[in-house]
Amino acid sequence: MKIVIKNIAELIQTEESPRKWVAGKDMSHINTIKDAFVEVENGIITLFGSMEDWAGIEDWNNTEIIDAEGGMVFPTYCDSHTHLVFAASREGEFVDRINGLSYAEIAQRGGGILNSAEKLQKTSEDILFEDALARLNKLIEMGTGAIEIKSGYGLTLDAELKMLRVIKRLKENTDVTIKATFLGAHALPIEYKDNKEGYMNLIINKMLPIVAKEGLADYVDIFCEDEYFTVEDTKNLLTAANKLGIPSKTHVNQFNAIGGIKASVDLGALSVDHLEEMVEEDYEALKGSNCMPTALPSCSFFLGIPYSPAVKMINKGLPIALASDYNPGSTPSGNMNFVASLGCIQLKMTPEQVINATTINTAYAMGIEKELGSICVGKKANLFITKPISSYAYLPYSFGEKLISKVMINGKLQ
Repeated sequence: MKIVIKNIAELIQTEESPRKWVAGKDMSHINTIKDAFVEVENGIITLFGSMEDWAGIEDWNNTEIIDAEGGMVFPTYCDSHTHLVFAASREGEFVDRINGLSYAEIAQRGGGILNSAEKLQKTSEDILFEDALARLNKLIEMGTGAIEIKSGYGLTLDAELKMLRVIKRLKENTDVTIKATFLGAHALPIEYKDNKEGYMNLIINKMLPIVAKEGLADYVDIFCEDEYFTVEDTKNLLTAANKLGIPSKTHVNQFNAIGGIKASVDLGALSVDHLEEMVEEDYEALKGSNCMPTALPSCSFFLGIPYSPAVKMINKGLPIALASDYNPGSTPSGNMNFVASLGCIQLKMTPEQVINATTINTAYAMGIEKELGSICVGKKANLFITKPISSYAYLPYSFGEKLISKVMINGKLQ
């Protein structure tokens, strides 16, 4: 059956043909149509335009009409960096930070990633799945239509595979587009605290081949940072993954710039994520590459660390994406509306730049730019309808207000 959404005050992020990404000065522009409609059939966008154009369409058979009632229609957010599967919250560490402990000090006391790993190892796959599905459904209500989910809270072969199986089950039990990332190199397990080489050998020679053989991951990732994994570790892992046909996405430059960006770019990483600390060599490494710089402003907000220099990247002609980093320790929220607000308020991006950074560019950072990220004929009908608002800038402006009235995933209202 054909579906038509009519009486759209403004249709946001329209394209005549899909773009790879948006970069530099182009990030300050989006295409929109006022007083618009969009037509959907079999979960795919088949037509869009002005209401005046729609008035001339004669075929009304088998058509369901959805009235936007003067709201705006956006493509759903693509959240290209999350840790959605976890066993328990960590508000105790939140209180520790309020009392003055740093992220590093909490980790040294057995908190942080190791805390999550210990709890996840003791939690059944079924419970992990049910909890993650409940979280995912809440994110859909807030406008997320595609999401990347990492492992990395297992840190043993069995627990990492358990997490990846949960992500696979999520793929099979929801209409949302999901990409899975193997992040075994997230932190050193306690039993390997003095034997990082041994743990890297375990990841590369045992975990990774099984993950590849079972088709459990779309990407591989590593936390390239002081006190975690080195640039050399990053090169070794990404090289091994490339040989197995698994592309990469990396955590880099969260606290220090140590050369992880260039190593990631050189080895074909699809995205480099965090980027709170940048040096000139990092910008140069990204220029002319196919790697998407991805900022995670909710993490900076929650931890009180610097924000990524997004505008500087844009001014240097680079693209940039914004993702949530949803996880229990440093970003206990996957609300992409809040990410958009932080993009404007803290990163000083314009609403147009933020829209590009949370749709087209994050779609590219997930490898799904041909099917999602914009309103384009032939792409999936993953859309959200807002309540009546005065302009698209009102969405990031009015942070905290629930402005999304309906969400459509693959042509189905949720």
